[in-house]
Amino acid sequence: MIEIIQDWLVNQGINNALSVGLVRSVLFILVIVLGFIANGVTKRIILSGLSTIIARTEFKWDDTFLKWNVLNKLSHMAPVIVIYIASPLVLTGYDRLIALITSALFIYMIIIVILVIDSALNAFLDIYKTYEIAREIPIKGLVQVLKIAVYFIGGIFVLSIILNKTPIYLLSGLGALTAVLMLIFKDTILGFVAGIQLTANKMVAYGDWIEMPQYGADGDVLEVALTTVKIQNWDKTITTIPTSALINESFKNWRGMSESGGRRIKRAIYLDISSIRLCTEEMLENFLKIQYISEYIEKQKRAVAEYNVTSGIDDSSLVNGRRLTNIGTFRAYIFAYLKNHPMINQDMTFLIRQLAPTKDGLPIEIYVFCKDKEWINYEKIQADIFDHLLAIVPEFGLKVFQNPTGSDFNEFTR
Repeated sequence: MIEIIQDWLVNQGINNALSVGLVRSVLFILVIVLGFIANGVTKRIILSGLSTIIARTEFKWDDTFLKWNVLNKLSHMAPVIVIYIASPLVLTGYDRLIALITSALFIYMIIIVILVIDSALNAFLDIYKTYEIAREIPIKGLVQVLKIAVYFIGGIFVLSIILNKTPIYLLSGLGALTAVLMLIFKDTILGFVAGIQLTANKMVAYGDWIEMPQYGADGDVLEVALTTVKIQNWDKTITTIPTSALINESFKNWRGMSESGGRRIKRAIYLDISSIRLCTEEMLENFLKIQYISEYIEKQKRAVAEYNVTSGIDDSSLVNGRRLTNIGTFRAYIFAYLKNHPMINQDMTFLIRQLAPTKDGLPIEIYVFCKDKEWINYEKIQADIFDHLLAIVPEFGLKVFQNPTGSDFNEFTR
């Protein structure tokens, strides 16, 4: 067919060499046009039809692949295939030109394959995040390593085509560059190793609340990547920490609290030591009116009276024998109050204790766990508990310790 067209052009008076070049050029242009047509058909008909079908399916993973344009990038192979097949047919005899075009097409195909794999990995990562296991085992770092490997291998193949050398030849020469590559990719290598350790030991996962004061981090983990861990602090700022730092340095992970049955309340009320005293009968009568400890007071009064009678104690002085104290009674009230509190987990550590006296008074520490672990709700419950306890301290003849203020000194000047 090509020879027929060339003969016709020669018969029309056109030089033979010119006719050959003209025919080949026109045919090659037609091949390029066919490539564009193939691209249009692939995208507007085949790809559009596939997109419609995918949108109607119940599966979600195919929508994710569509979102990351995996099929759209793959469609670029259509014109390349057309040009690759047709070029040798229309450029017969132009071996060097065919080799040049073939090399360019191979490079273009390698780039397409790299971009398709990149998008496919992104889609796979999005699909993986929809599963519960993604919260415990993040794989973004692994995906990034695979991307680096794909780009590196793709670069080797492209370079081998440009230099007309086999990939094995180029790879054999990388031994001398190992030290340089390790220096360039030092952070990447450290991050990859750290990511494996973090994942294998389940040290950090998406959604964990971690504290790392040395980096100003205190909030939820948003992302565990190859070289960095991204944390959203409670003030909505973002802190980025090197992945390797979580292996080499200490940090606090609150996941244990989140997965347990409660969030710890650990706070002390400091009482003025000068307000501590033995309970009189009048005080005990008043305490009997307090519902939470009325039974406790009755029981303790009987126990004290029996002991004092049995031991022949002289009741003329409160110092003699056994006596109830206002601070002990207050401690018993806190215990009973929290035992009846609906938001305190009774199955976890429950401790109301007296600590060693300090210059700020005598601490009565509350160590219990709140059922509601949400930060805002937890703070409200904790505040309500201590609002109540601080308000009823005077009912037991006690005073909360507080350092003197300006108003206190004013009392002395009047």
